[in-house]
Amino acid sequence: MKSIARALITVLTLAITSLAANAQESLPPVSPTATATLKKIVALPSVQKAMMAIMRDDELTLKDQIEITEIPAPPFKESVRAADLLRRFKALGMREAHRDAEGNVIAVRKGRSLDGRPRLVLAAHLDTVFPEGTDVKVKKKNDRYYAPGIIDDARGLAALLQVLRTMNEMQIETVGDVVFVANVGEEELGDLRGVKAIFQADKSIDGFISIDGSAVWRIVNAATGSRRFKIAFNGPGGHSFGAFGLPSAIHAMGRAISKIADIQTIKEPKTTFTVGTVNGGTSVNAIAADAALGLDMRSDSAAELAKLEAHMKRFVQQAVDEENARWNIKPGPNAIRAEFSVVGDRPAGSQPVISPVVMVARAAIGVMGIEVKAIQASSTDANLPIALGIPAATLGGGGAGSGSHSPGEWYMPIKAYDGPQSVMLTVLGLVGVVGAAGASEPLLPVRTTIKIAQ
Repeated sequence: MKSIARALITVLTLAITSLAANAQESLPPVSPTATATLKKIVALPSVQKAMMAIMRDDELTLKDQIEITEIPAPPFKESVRAADLLRRFKALGMREAHRDAEGNVIAVRKGRSLDGRPRLVLAAHLDTVFPEGTDVKVKKKNDRYYAPGIIDDARGLAALLQVLRTMNEMQIETVGDVVFVANVGEEELGDLRGVKAIFQADKSIDGFISIDGSAVWRIVNAATGSRRFKIAFNGPGGHSFGAFGLPSAIHAMGRAISKIADIQTIKEPKTTFTVGTVNGGTSVNAIAADAALGLDMRSDSAAELAKLEAHMKRFVQQAVDEENARWNIKPGPNAIRAEFSVVGDRPAGSQPVISPVVMVARAAIGVMGIEVKAIQASSTDANLPIALGIPAATLGGGGAGSGSHSPGEWYMPIKAYDGPQSVMLTVLGLVGVVGAAGASEPLLPVRTTIKIAQ
């Protein structure tokens, strides 16, 4: 055991020394403070043992992942999986773990500081994109495990549990509090309701990490925002022959879709849109009285997202006006009308690559001897804290896989322990860890300015 520990610390020290050389050339080097802090942390006997414990428990983490995957958690129906995570939190010694009013499972691991600061949230989401009735039984083929949601985000939840399990087993004491969260509402029309509730209730959060996906070499440091609308078209309707001459809600919707499809968006910052769903009408021989479409718009820029929304509203109104004009219908009861209803609003935002969470995560991943290949924007639970100006990032849970959001989603536990290890080291670097030689200084600043989550 001692020889393994010495070998481990040698590898970790060499890896952290070469981190700047291995990082992307376009990125600033990892700060000397982050490097020095991580060196101090990985030299602690408790942390060395923790790193080896995560490797030891690799199969246990995978077992957790498979069991969690097989508990259905459709959007807005995460309660059964939430109950399972609450049970697991309590079994790991978090007796005060609880579910909040929104359905999030929360367990606070207290630090030594009197006020619990800096206070870091470590989260993974409970919900999947798959509807009720989806077969979520895990099937193994060769070295791959197949099941909807096995990566997104059952891997994140399993990694979350492993970090908690290891810190408790090795009795690692931190300076600041770590709030372990299994949250609802990340996927689809959940609209980040879980993290929104967390930040509404707790104004003392100084930093946030989401574990989502598997890739350890990728850090999400910017928020791809989205605005989602149901656009309803309504009119008088009537018999296709007897009432011919009245405008059609479906025809107006078709005109709108045609205009939307021709919109040109800029490539940088990436800005996208799609009409994802359509419905309406009552019969093939009836002029449609109602129709609706589902519109998704995304951008890495809040300003570009606002511009796109303005274009959409203008073109939809033009389509309605053209349908009414086609039949010479004036404003009134026989005219088509369109109504926009917001069904999703994820804020966009960005932060510097020298943000403390990003910088410490880079150092931690480098400690693992892994090159950070991508620091990029995405749409995750970290959107909200990033938009609020709170240091945040999304990290991978380890292993490899593909097909997220599809029935063919698959996972391979290749060096899967890299995920929980790098996440744990990032957490310890941010909140500080207490050792025999004293405490490492937390690298996560305590906030003094508080924005309110909307």
